[in-house]
Amino acid sequence: MFVATLLTNPATPTLDAATVEALRNAWGGGEARWLNPGIAAEFDLAQMPDNRWQVWEDLQARGLDLAVQPGEGRRKHMLLADMDSTMIAQECIDELADEAGVGAYVAGITARAMNGELEFEDALRERVALLKGLDASVIAHVLATRITYTPGGRELIATMKAHGGHAALVSGGFTAFTGHVATALGFDEHRANTLHVADGALTGTVAEPILGRAAKVTALDEITARLGITPADVMAVGDGANDLGMLGRAGAGVALHAKPSVAAQCDLRVNHGDLTALLYLQGYSVDEFSTAT
Repeated sequence: MFVATLLTNPATPTLDAATVEALRNAWGGGEARWLNPGIAAEFDLAQMPDNRWQVWEDLQARGLDLAVQPGEGRRKHMLLADMDSTMIAQECIDELADEAGVGAYVAGITARAMNGELEFEDALRERVALLKGLDASVIAHVLATRITYTPGGRELIATMKAHGGHAALVSGGFTAFTGHVATALGFDEHRANTLHVADGALTGTVAEPILGRAAKVTALDEITARLGITPADVMAVGDGANDLGMLGRAGAGVALHAKPSVAAQCDLRVNHGDLTALLYLQGYSVDEFSTAT
């Protein structure tokens, strides 16, 4: 048994009953269930539709996301999330670089690294080197003035934890940011890279080994083993090439507003919805959402 889920951006909902019913009828699906009226609906299917991606493409043009996945085991016991451009709207290193006057140059490197055009570790070393001499207080300044949270993040984490789940933030960014974000959103733990600071200034170096693509997979394996669950029990979410390993290893890997080259390698793609989409994909209805972490 499979489940088809249709989603839209909660801030500008465009999902109507006619669209849901038309697709349900075309695919011979079961009765539609509205998880949030106007925002998310689902129905059961006996088999995977042959034209899934053609329909997905058509719906994308209308501001709608579509996912078709096995129904069994949809609700996961762990969330493993990327931070930059996933749980927050920014890339922290780009914001630091902007403060250092090299924002555009560094942002270009970041974009290429996230598209998989550059080796992540080398690209990180190059970008961090450009921050040398920046006053360490800039980190607190960036956190206070530049960082915004992706809508739905608190609800996602709180709801999964309310149902016995565990939430881990794993980032190729920096612990100076993940610590703050993890606390603010209710994550149980976080892993990231450590910026070196000396005499109150950034040294332009980062602790080795660098946490990149392979380390995110390692984090998934280590945390699940510690919790006594398996990778199949995990929902992972990310947007960049360095997330592909964990997205592929997790039971449900969600490409959220991801680079096209990344999304193309994932079955679960959310381009219009916010982070609450990850709850709808697990079959949660809006009246099951929690905000208390």
